Amino acid sequence: MSELGICSRREADVYIEKGWVEVDGVPISELGTKVYATQKVTLRTPAQNSQEQRVTILLNKPIAYVSGQAEHGYKPASVLFDAETRWAEDTSPTRFHRSQHLGLAPAGRLDIDSQGLLVLTNDGRIAKQLIGEDSKVDKEYLVRVQGKLEDSGLALLCQGLKLDGEYLKQAKVTWQNEDQLRFVLREGKKRQIRRMCELVGLKVTGLKRIRIGKVKLGDLPVGQWRYLGENEQF
Repeated sequence: MSELGICSRREADVYIEKGWVEVDGVPISELGTKVYATQKVTLRTPAQNSQEQRVTILLNKPIAYVSGQAEHGYKPASVLFDAETRWAEDTSPTRFHRSQHLGLAPAGRLDIDSQGLLVLTNDGRIAKQLIGEDSKVDKEYLVRVQGKLEDSGLALLCQGLKLDGEYLKQAKVTWQNEDQLRFVLREGKKRQIRRMCELVGLKVTGLKRIRIGKVKLGDLPVGQWRYLGENEQF
């Protein structure tokens, strides 16, 4: 079901245990049931209703908020998901309701010292697309730096650095202006960009994520959020 893009693996387990999954019109309730490529897998009405309640929001996370659970006295970014902080220019017809907080979690990290686009979702399909092992969605950042960067250092940032004993995936790093770099990454190790810059003698003084896949931060104000549009895809 996950491979077909119907739902996440965790959601599939729940739906199967509740008898909400049908194979060729026959309900199944046993985990691990074999299904052949020629068979049709569908969700029953309760599962469809459950999926309709899923939401994905785009938040312009401010500095000093953590992406996930509260830690060291810092608030999680999810507390900004409130009726009062919804962007006035959000065109989505979806109505905000407190119940949408249920299961809402960040699909990817953005460290406490960074700001910009953060995706919060309770839709397992979106989470799998953004942070699954096979995710191919890239992310774009503007990074303000101090220090001198040689041409060889820029080449290392693009391809050749090693973190945590492993070589990083190829990145696209270019100068945006005299003190700002543009990074495009396909992975997200903890504090990756800051650590990459340290390895080539640069100090990061500001970091902002401006795009995830095809979705851009745009004019979304800091500390405000909007729903992912019906026609938007990562």
